[in-house]
Amino acid sequence: MSNKLLIAIVGPTAVGKTAVAINLAEELHTEIVSADSRQFYREMEIGTAKPTAEELKKVPHHFINNLSIHDEYNAGKYEKEAVTCLAKLFEKHDKIILVGGSGLFIDALCNGFDELPEADLKLRERYEDVLKNEGISALQQELQSKDPDYYNEVDKNNPRRLIRALEVINQTGLPYSQIRKRKVAQRDFAIIKIGLNLDKEILRERIDKRVDDMLTAGWLDECKSLYEYRNLNALRTVGYTELFDFIAGKNDWETTVQNIKTNTWHYAKRQLTWFKKDKDIKWFYPTEIEAIQSHINNKS
Repeated sequence: MSNKLLIAIVGPTAVGKTAVAINLAEELHTEIVSADSRQFYREMEIGTAKPTAEELKKVPHHFINNLSIHDEYNAGKYEKEAVTCLAKLFEKHDKIILVGGSGLFIDALCNGFDELPEADLKLRERYEDVLKNEGISALQQELQSKDPDYYNEVDKNNPRRLIRALEVINQTGLPYSQIRKRKVAQRDFAIIKIGLNLDKEILRERIDKRVDDMLTAGWLDECKSLYEYRNLNALRTVGYTELFDFIAGKNDWETTVQNIKTNTWHYAKRQLTWFKKDKDIKWFYPTEIEAIQSHINNKS
């Protein structure tokens, strides 16, 4: 399938990836594969900024609402399922659109992912207790001690990444950084990576507006319906965590809304830091549709 092309649209939250992906997919008469790990979960509707029902009608989407929050899922499983999905889609199309802001999942699909041991639930429970009782700094310190190489590259504010690395280290007796594959997987398709970004002030305004819009749309009620499941991995994410704290009476409403906006902005900056490391990404403003189309045509 050497004539097949995967066009990856990446960038921070609220930058406008969905609109660009749909525009390109309509132009190319093709389909979209999502790589936004929060949009996989059907119970998380409002707070994940999924494509609207109208947008989903315009172009077929894959890996949206395909999981329950109760499902165990990771980037390794996504790689296998997404590669299988792409093989079927490439039987019908020469070009497919990949879109999302979850760098780990995009990297898994484009470059391959490590064959790591399955999660040890007892170990995970132990580290969840450490997180709850001692805080994230305890996880950071243990990882720095056991695997300084991985500690220097991991998102240190993401407890899921820290706990997963510590699980693997304890299961194998080896540093996580040594177990991770260094060889890029060979794919049967070419890949073009398009990065979308905006001026800092504009992106932050868009994030704030999106948060306001989602709250107006009933995000708090959605969180109330999910509150009993708040400790599931899928729900330990920006926005939901802050609203669960509000429901529990830990913060007032004004503080809650500001925390969501601030933490979403920090999340967007972490996304950009991840993607900026990939020198294969060509960056555009989301309004530069013609330039993006020209870039794709020149590369394909």
